[in-house]
Amino acid sequence: MNTKLLRQKILDLAIRGKLVPQDPNDEPASVLLERIKAEKEKLIKEKKIKPDKKKSDAKPHYQNFFEIPDSWEWCRLGDLAYYKKGPFGSSLTKSMFVPKSNKTFKVYEQKNAINKDETLGKYFISESKFEELKGFEVFSNDIIVSCAGTIGETFILPNNIERGIINQALMIIRLHDNCIQSFYLLYFDFVLKKYARNEGKGTAIKNIPPFDVLKNYLIPLPPLAEQFRIVAEIERLFALIDTIEESRLSLEQLVKQAKSKVLNLAIRGKLVPQDPHDEPASELLKHINPKAKITTDTSHYPFEIPETWEWCSLYDIADVSLGKTLDRLKNTGVYKCYLRSVNVKWGNIDLSDVKEMKFEETEEERYRLKYGDLLICEGGEAGRAAVWKHKDKSMRYQNAIHRVRFNLNFEADFYLYVFWYYYNSKILDDYCKGVTIKHLTGQSLKQMGVPLPPVNEQKRIVSQINKIFAQLDIIEDSLKA
Repeated sequence: MNTKLLRQKILDLAIRGKLVPQDPNDEPASVLLERIKAEKEKLIKEKKIKPDKKKSDAKPHYQNFFEIPDSWEWCRLGDLAYYKKGPFGSSLTKSMFVPKSNKTFKVYEQKNAINKDETLGKYFISESKFEELKGFEVFSNDIIVSCAGTIGETFILPNNIERGIINQALMIIRLHDNCIQSFYLLYFDFVLKKYARNEGKGTAIKNIPPFDVLKNYLIPLPPLAEQFRIVAEIERLFALIDTIEESRLSLEQLVKQAKSKVLNLAIRGKLVPQDPHDEPASELLKHINPKAKITTDTSHYPFEIPETWEWCSLYDIADVSLGKTLDRLKNTGVYKCYLRSVNVKWGNIDLSDVKEMKFEETEEERYRLKYGDLLICEGGEAGRAAVWKHKDKSMRYQNAIHRVRFNLNFEADFYLYVFWYYYNSKILDDYCKGVTIKHLTGQSLKQMGVPLPPVNEQKRIVSQINKIFAQLDIIEDSLKA
């Protein structure tokens, strides 16, 4: 379930008068609008606000007006409220701030709107500076809107706020009738997000629309009683969606935990039964290196493994090497495609952004990948791993990647899962070097113990993991739908 789209659909129904039924006993919006206009005219006569300038030719929010119920009215945002942006940059600078005292006035900032907290902030101005910028004073029930950083966040200032002004990063919205506050804010947020999409900048709001645009946006105004019903219904439905989202997150976490548990069992030899007919891992080591010493003291390894398994290093069972160092001044030869660490994702290789560098003919075979090579990132997200499974592609790799090529017919995916588990369980942290940027060096790989099951058991383990993960992936995909 796409809950984001569901929320948008609910809001769309709300502003079209289709979310809750109309009540013929409600006072029509036309009467409400007349009261608001009368209040605005009163404020203009009292010179508390200035009359609107000549209506601009700015495009209305809805070029094609949709139908609204008969009891509703179309009006402009400018008809419903007074709008004021903060003082021009040079009018208020940090050099004008003074220590707080009983004669200072607060400077409200964008973080007050973003964090919905009027007490935040430590900037104050003198009484004389306040008198100079008194036109930017805020009052209880004013709506402040963040216009910088996280743009479009709104906050209704509560009662008994500290007297002060807004800074350059805020805008004031002062409704002519606070009774419409909840519906207005609902629609204002809807308008800003719509504006952002129309501007081709995604759903993130980059800028508050200019006043001549903002004030001329059209808003469908319902009867006041219906506004209350709409807001109450939205709150009820959004609370249900919140519950769905929380449940989905819980299920997603359970899926991740299930995968981690599967990997835990797999690399400990507890996911599939051992087969006494399998050639034990000790014999595998002898095939690879007849002089190989079998580890007898396993107390320093992170967990116990079956008797038919052995602890070893990747260097005991594979050819491990870093790729070619990128040096455009020294590199000669023919341009060839190569992998960087950013191409190596967990469990897969991203070929959408593959670079080229020059390789000499003698380097072709040395740095060419073969089917079944395990690739492990040396830096960045050190230990991130994937297996190369492209038989039809010629590819090389750079020195930020360890290439592990197994000496026998090993199951490379088994060791992919080993590294996945080592990463998630923080075992890798003991082998990575560096503080800010972690590195998994060749020396660290030599020191790192990995479990070695019989080859046939490796295949059974990988097959079982893939079956279980496929089922869990279905659940995961359904949660994202």
